[in-house]
Amino acid sequence: MAHNEPLYKSLVKDTTAYFAYILLVTTLGPFQFGFHLAELNAPQDVLTCKKQSLQQSAVSTSLSHCISMNTTQFSVVTSILTLGGLIGALSAGPSCNHYGRLLTMRATTVSFVLGSILETFANNIPMLCFGRLIAGLGCGAAIVVVPIYISETAPPKEKGLFGSFTQISINMGILVTQTLGYFLSRGNLWRIILAVAGVIGLVQFVGLFLVPESPKWLAENRSPQYARYILQKIRGHKADIDAEAKAWNIDSTQDDISEEEALLNAAPGTHPGPIPQAASASIGIWEAMIHPAYRPAVIAVVAVMSAQQLSGVNSIIMYSVSLLSSLLPTTASLLIVAVSVLNLVVTILCAPLSDKIGRKTCILLSIAGIGTCSVLLALGLFFGIKILAAVATLLFVAAFAVGLGPVPFILANELVGPEAVGATQSAGLAANWIANFLVSQFFPILDKALGGKGKVYFIFTGIAVLFGSFIAYWVPETKGKSGVEEVWGKREARERME
Repeated sequence: MAHNEPLYKSLVKDTTAYFAYILLVTTLGPFQFGFHLAELNAPQDVLTCKKQSLQQSAVSTSLSHCISMNTTQFSVVTSILTLGGLIGALSAGPSCNHYGRLLTMRATTVSFVLGSILETFANNIPMLCFGRLIAGLGCGAAIVVVPIYISETAPPKEKGLFGSFTQISINMGILVTQTLGYFLSRGNLWRIILAVAGVIGLVQFVGLFLVPESPKWLAENRSPQYARYILQKIRGHKADIDAEAKAWNIDSTQDDISEEEALLNAAPGTHPGPIPQAASASIGIWEAMIHPAYRPAVIAVVAVMSAQQLSGVNSIIMYSVSLLSSLLPTTASLLIVAVSVLNLVVTILCAPLSDKIGRKTCILLSIAGIGTCSVLLALGLFFGIKILAAVATLLFVAAFAVGLGPVPFILANELVGPEAVGATQSAGLAANWIANFLVSQFFPILDKALGGKGKVYFIFTGIAVLFGSFIAYWVPETKGKSGVEEVWGKREARERME
C-alpha cells in the first residue's frame, strides 16, 4: 500500500467480504458489553417502582411491572455486572491462550443467553443480580478476547482502525439499549430490553460456526501450515501473505501433503490438535506482572484501562437519566439517546485517528477533554445552568470517544510479545472492571453524600489530571513501531526493569 493512498482505497483493497463477516460476528461480544452496561439506565425509575412509566402506559402480564428497590440496592444490581466482568476478564486470558480465541468467544455467547433469560424473567433482586452476574462473565471475557482476535486477523496497516471496532461496537450496544429504553420504559416492557440481549447472543453463537480460529494462534499452538491457509482465506486468494506469515517467526511453508489435505477439509470453526510444547510458552497473569520484561507493559495497560473507567464516563452511561432528571425532567431520557448517538458517531469518525497521530496522543487529548468537561458539567449542575449541563454531557462523551474509549483495547497487543498478550490484556481488563465496579457501585452513593448538584465531577477532574500526568510519563507510543523492542527501546526498557 502506498504511503499516501487514501484510506477508503486501502480498505477496499485489504478488506474481504469474509473478514467483514468475521468482524461483524466477533464484535457482537463487545456490543453485548455496551448493551448490558446501559440496559438499566433509562428504565431505572420504572424498574425500581419509583414511577409507573417514563411514558404513561402499561401492559399486563404474569410478570411483575417492577422490582421495588432503594438507591443502594439498585447500585448493587447495577454493579454486580462488573463482578462477573472481572471474573470473566481474569479467566479469558488463560482460556484464549490455551484453548484458542474461537472457543473462548463461543463460551461468552452461552453467558449472554443464560444471563439474559434470568434477567428477563426476574421478579426479585437476587434473580436479577444473578442474571447480570452471568451476563457479566461473558462481557468480561469478550472484551479481552475480541480485541486480541481482531488484532491478529486485521490487515496489518489498518490494525488501529479495526481495533477501534471494539469501542464502536460497545457504543452501538449502548445506543441500541438507550433507544429501546426510551420507547420501552413503561409497564413491564423494560423486560423486552433485557430479552433482546439473549437473542443477539444466540445469533452470535450460530454465526461463530463460520468464523475461523486466529491464524496467529494456530501458528503458535497448532499447525503453521493450517494457519497460513486460514490467513490466505481471510485476506483473499490473490493476496500476498508472506510478510504476515513471516512475522510469526515460525516456518509455515513446509510441505506436508497428507497433513494439508486433512487440514483443508476441516470446517471453519475447527482446528487440528495442539503442538505439545506450545502451552508452556504462554505467560500467566502473575508471571507477567512480576517479570521485568513484561511488567512495564502490564503497568501501562493497567493504567490506561483504569483511566478509561475512572474518567467517570459510566456515571453518564449508567446513571445519567436519574442524575439529570431534576434539572431536565422532560428531556433527560432523550438527551441520553443523543449522547449515545454522538458517542458512536465520534468514535467512528475518530477511528483512523490513532493510526495518523498516534495512540498516546489520542489518549492524552481525550483525557484533557474529559477533565475540562467534568468541570463544566459540575458547574452546570451546581448552578442549575441547563444548557451548560447538556452541552458538557455531550462534549464529555465526545472527548471520551476520541481516544480513551477505543485505544486502550489495542495497546496490549502492541506492548508485549504474543506469549504475554492474553495475560496482559486480562490484567488490564481486570483493573478496568474493578474501576468500573467502583464507579457503578459508589457514584450514586458519593453523589448523594456530597449533596448532589454535580460536585462529584470535581473529583473526576482531579482523577483526569493524575492519570494524564502518569500516562504522559510512562506509556510509550506504539504507532509505526514494528515490534516490542522498538516500542520500548532498549535503554528505556532497562530503566523500567530496574
